Amino acid sequence: MQACIFDLDGTLLDSMHIWADVDAGFLQQRGLKVPKDYTETITPMSLDEAAAYTIKRFELKESVEELKDEWSHMVLEAYTHTVELKPYAREYLHYLKDHGTSLAVATSLPKALYEPVLAKNDLSHLFDAFCSTEEVKVGKRQPDVFLLAAQRLSMSATQCTVYEDLLEAIVSAKQVGMTTYAVYDDSSKASWQQIAKIADGIIMNYKDVMIPTRRDN
Repeated sequence: MQACIFDLDGTLLDSMHIWADVDAGFLQQRGLKVPKDYTETITPMSLDEAAAYTIKRFELKESVEELKDEWSHMVLEAYTHTVELKPYAREYLHYLKDHGTSLAVATSLPKALYEPVLAKNDLSHLFDAFCSTEEVKVGKRQPDVFLLAAQRLSMSATQCTVYEDLLEAIVSAKQVGMTTYAVYDDSSKASWQQIAKIADGIIMNYKDVMIPTRRDN
């Protein structure tokens, strides 16, 4: 592998429960319940897209920036002090780095959140590039953030392997010729069979892999 591009939430970070709590708390404060499809719908979106969608769906008066600021404030403490890595994620990143692989982050988190959580977990120095969907203005249903990461690594799309837990992100990365490895997370349990079928390989637990097992076609 010449370059590996990693998602954060649900892929390297055990953090998806944080966002589920935010969804519930945010809507509860407004006397609303979380619809069954809400979290799944907004998860692949950029923060701007998710805010705009939420305002439209629930007819809220706040602006996109106000929603983003509120959400970021609700999770900042966790991303600065408590969010942990998935088991053996650190060891796997070191393995890749020790074998000469270039590493990048491609996340839906804004810089104000991904910087402290990477620093907290002592990972920042391992990555050669950092990209957020905030920069490309679209979520991971489009491959823009992955292409930006490849560009910053001075790699072509076909030289890159993307690690993701979301179906939509895996689909978009494959559309531009990137190899994809699906990382299991409980938040994607409902779509896991489809994810595993589409991805080039799967990782159930980083403990079980140093080189991911490619799925036989």
